[in-house]
Amino acid sequence: MRFATTNIGLFAVLLLAACSKAPTTGGAPAGGEATAPAAAPAAPTDADKKALLAALPVAYQGANLDNGRSKLALCKACHTFGQGGDAGVGPNLWGVFGRKSGSAPGFPYSDGMKALGVVWDADKVNTWITKPSAMVPGTRMTYVGMESPTDRVDVIAALKVATSAPPK
Repeated sequence: MRFATTNIGLFAVLLLAACSKAPTTGGAPAGGEATAPAAAPAAPTDADKKALLAALPVAYQGANLDNGRSKLALCKACHTFGQGGDAGVGPNLWGVFGRKSGSAPGFPYSDGMKALGVVWDADKVNTWITKPSAMVPGTRMTYVGMESPTDRVDVIAALKVATSAPPK
């Protein structure tokens, strides 16, 4: 039994490693001159976070961002969140709120996701992360879903903060 448990743990580590993308550090364009990596945007202030949460429906405004960030860490195995970030196994999620499904540049979406035709908002993201295969049968996203309504609210609030520019 110990052998099986060890193998399952090893498989999980290898799976996560396969889904992860190493950060890019700038490369050399055709002219040979190296480009500098993009500067990381400043972390949102408490006022920025409050304003971003206020833009969500009331049900999400009292979310626990610490719990949301903790649960959102699972998504980093396949997704990137930063502005201008590369797609991983899944698309980059910067600007996902207000974006049409299947439209992030640089990601080869399934036909089902391209045909879904929704604009992502908190409630649609909630439906999606509850059980992706129920929203898009045959989706290539292997994530089975998140049962806890509280965790989903927290994740959506954390996703909003992590993938949105601070309001002006």
